[in-house]
Amino acid sequence: MDFSLNTEQVAMRDMAARFAKERLAPDYMKREKTNTIDRTILKEMGSLGLISAGLPEEFGGMGVDCVTSGVIIEEIATGDFNMSYVQLVSWLMGQILCKYAEPDVASEWVPKLAAGEALVALGLTEPRGGSDAANLILRAERKGDHYIINGEKTSISFCEQADVIVSFARTGKVEDVAKGISAFVIPMNAPGVSRARFNDVGTKIVGRGSVFFDNVKIPVNHRMGEENRAFFQIMNGFDYSRALIGLQCLGAAQASLNESWEYIKERKAFGAPLAQYQGVTFPLAEADTLLTAARALCYRTLWLRDAGLPHTAEAAMCKWWVPKISYEVITQCLLTHGHYGYTTDLPHQQRMRDTLGLQIGDGTAQIMKLVIARERVGRVAVQYAQGSKQ
Repeated sequence: MDFSLNTEQVAMRDMAARFAKERLAPDYMKREKTNTIDRTILKEMGSLGLISAGLPEEFGGMGVDCVTSGVIIEEIATGDFNMSYVQLVSWLMGQILCKYAEPDVASEWVPKLAAGEALVALGLTEPRGGSDAANLILRAERKGDHYIINGEKTSISFCEQADVIVSFARTGKVEDVAKGISAFVIPMNAPGVSRARFNDVGTKIVGRGSVFFDNVKIPVNHRMGEENRAFFQIMNGFDYSRALIGLQCLGAAQASLNESWEYIKERKAFGAPLAQYQGVTFPLAEADTLLTAARALCYRTLWLRDAGLPHTAEAAMCKWWVPKISYEVITQCLLTHGHYGYTTDLPHQQRMRDTLGLQIGDGTAQIMKLVIARERVGRVAVQYAQGSKQ
């Protein structure tokens, strides 16, 4: 097995690491107070190819493989977890737009995402439930050559800042569940679109909230893929994002761990550096082991995707386990820094809050474990639960 990176991957990693260290890390905590993505930095990332790396070249991307995308997002997350969120959503939604949107719609939006000139949001979750993703009531009614959209999406990242949203809506009957869902590209400045922001614990510059659609009129060519088939056509792209989410969280945790290793070499207690005490070093050694194992899982998942091999179970493992252990590692790093670690002067508390949200968003641990079980034993893993609801 070859775990080495090729020359191109090393170059991309080094560029991303340098950008994270020099441009992102110094103001990571300061940016949280602004509650908005810095569009200047966003465009800098775009100009370096750090947003577009995983998107096709014809749309302004670099067409790199999934492993290389993972290398880049991990490095960016060490400097600023929230800016890596831009990459995550832009790559996921950008690839979906390239594959399923009408060519003129994709050509309008994907190059802007790649250049850092626009932010995209994913409109899937609704107030009635997040884990039950196919149980949608946002309605899109076809009227001639347009659709009229009404309803609400909630827990939407970049709620106030997004320029466009890829939103799932019901075009079939409610009883059709997943078989009656379509997806639409909706400019956020369209008449009838309004927004409301939440006051979240973390990821404050990303900003999460609700998006309301009141008789929003969208041309038919803004539908992606076949009518009533979006859930099946598009949702398989989320295996990719789940592995990237793992590397996002891991990057933040690695930053805290690196800082903690340095801290215990310098900090003294009872006349000796903290690094001499096993009670201090052993928890960090355990953390290092966990992050090393998590990294191998995430990159193996991306390697499987690049090879065209099944990776749904592995992606679900990345999504439930890596955010969890990353949060726990960051918490241990905070504790290692003692009373000073508990202040807001150090970044551990912000990384802890920022990564916590991804134990909830994009699929809870319980849903991910259900996905893994279904991949291993088939539909019997969910049939009982479905039968009990009927």
